Order: sequence, then structure tokens, then C-alpha cells
Amino acid sequence: MRSFLPAPRRAAAVALLAACCAGSMAAQAQKAPSARSVKTVAGSTPYATRDDAMRFADEVAERRGLDREWVRATIGSARFLPNVPRLMLPGPAGTVKNWQAYRSRFIDATRIAAGVRFWRSNADTLARAEAMYGVPAEIIVGIIGVETIYGRNMGNFRVIDALATLSFDFPQAHPRAAEREAFFRGELESFLSTESRTSDNPLLPVGSYAGAMGMPQFMPSSIAKYAIDFDGDGRIDLVDNPADVVGSVASYFKAFGWTPGMPATYPVHFEEARLKKALLLAPDILPSFSADSFVAAGAIPEGEGLRHKGLLALIELQNGADAAPTYVAGTRNFYVITRYNWSSYYAMSVLDLGQEVKAAMEQ
Repeated sequence: MRSFLPAPRRAAAVALLAACCAGSMAAQAQKAPSARSVKTVAGSTPYATRDDAMRFADEVAERRGLDREWVRATIGSARFLPNVPRLMLPGPAGTVKNWQAYRSRFIDATRIAAGVRFWRSNADTLARAEAMYGVPAEIIVGIIGVETIYGRNMGNFRVIDALATLSFDFPQAHPRAAEREAFFRGELESFLSTESRTSDNPLLPVGSYAGAMGMPQFMPSSIAKYAIDFDGDGRIDLVDNPADVVGSVASYFKAFGWTPGMPATYPVHFEEARLKKALLLAPDILPSFSADSFVAAGAIPEGEGLRHKGLLALIELQNGADAAPTYVAGTRNFYVITRYNWSSYYAMSVLDLGQEVKAAMEQ
């Protein structure tokens, strides 16, 4: 993620990128977009040699009204990352998930302590975001902690390399290869559009192997749609400015329909005699049942869950091959968390980390 700056000087920018494509900018391209020292993962073959990449560059330039030579030079300077395509492939069929193992990756003493420090350092900003957007501080803290340990691990891939690799060399063995390739081409286009207005060098931003950036790991289209200048300094910075990070995460959740005051989950137990588990699990994480229909199908939400006015989903979290799954009743707010990462395991980790940090704050 780059700060919002005045538009680049076109002629100088194109010349700079052209030189980089030839290799003269190799040293500068290794610099991180912030004061942090990041050793960037190196790519191999530049996409300037690829006809499909150059055709895409021309299409983007025409569609977005961008300087054609700048777009061609930028995409042409991107380099193929050989290890990235395999990282996109799903795990082997039949692999049993393990919620407890997954949870342990994100909820430990180190991350909780970092969360407490982040919360205390940004308490006023978190309170302001909660008041403005209705998203609890512990949800925002949980997201940033799961994503990057509060900025500690923001990725070391050049974003232009990652997005180009997944746009033009997405693994065809993936079951949704065409759909995912189209998604990443859209993200590459969004990245180019933003960088053309806000950066002097689009080769500098670094992020995850999928092109996500900053403390909250926003994809380029999410930056364009949901990132905000929450401290009013005239620019958006998701790398070094916690205020913008907090406000942008809250903005994201509000845009996807976060309901203030609604719990994300309720405990649930089963009445085995009338349990219709297959029916309840069929919609996956999409809330589809009223509390009454949930009960009629043998799943009993506990506490306030019995009086929940919205729809519910039965969330199943597998615990390996030798242990019974964990179940909760998920509300619309649980579904909203999965819009950040389409995984019930991810959403539960965000909730649990946020609660653990909140509990540690109160000690």
C-alpha cells in the first residue's frame, strides 16, 4: 500500500520504469515502501517478453484512461515468481481440517501481547472507529493480529510481481482457475489505476504472495473501495499509520453489512432425536435459518441465541480425524467476517484472538 501522493510526472515515470525493465533499477526495486527493512523475494523472467501481458496492458490503459507506455513499462517490469502458483493450489482431496491446530497458529502469548500493545497505543482511535462504524474494537484488533501480527509480517513479495504472476500464470490445475485468474487480473488493474495516481514508482510496494498489502492485508480493489484517511492528514497509509488501518478495517466491515450490537456466534447444542445436520450444513456459512427453524431441525442456540431476530448458520469446525467437530451458530456478523477471508476457521480465529486480547487488557 502506498500513501496518496500527487500524481507522478509521466515522462520521468515511464523512463524510470523502462530502465528498471532493462535491469538498471534492480537495487532500487528492492527497497520497501516504508522505513521497515524488507528483503524482497526476487522474480525471474520479466513480463515485457510476454505478448499476453502486453495486450492486457494496452487494454487496461484504454479502459482506465492511463498512459499506455507507463502501463506497458510497469507490467513489463514485473517478474514471474516461480513458487507463487503452487501456493494457490488447494490441499489434497480428503484432507481433514483441524480447528485446534489452525487456532494455535494465530492465538498464542506472543500475538496476544502484541495485541494488547496495539490496543493500548491506539485506544482512542479504536473507540472512535467503533462509535463511527459500529465495529467492536476487539474485531478490528483480531483482524490486524491474525493478518500481520500488527504489522510485523506484511509480506516480502513485490506486489507487481505477485499480481502479474497470478494474472498470467495462474495454475490451471486449480478447480476454479479461470475465475481466479480473472480475479487477479482485476486486482492488477486496480493496483495500476491507484499507483498511477498516488506513486512515483509502482515497483516498490511489497505484500503477500497474493498481492495483499499493509497491516490489514487489503487487496488493491479493497484499498480503492474501503481504505480511508482516518486521521485526516490528507493521505491513506496502511503500512505505517495505525489510524488509517483501524478506520479502513472498520469501513470494510460496515460496507459488508456489519450490524452493531449483534453477536457473531452463539453456543449451540443438539437434540439428536430430531437433528437434521445435513440440512443445517447445506448452506455452509451463509445464514439461512431463523432461530425457530434452527430449533425445529434439532440445533438449539443457547442464551440469547433463542431470541435472535436474524438468520443463523450452523458452523462446523473439524478437529481432525479422531475428535468430534466443534459447532457454533453463526449470525450475519460471522458471515461478514468471512468476507475478509472466506473461511469459518479464519473467522473464528479473528473472534477468539480479539476476545483473548480484550481479556488480557482487563487483567
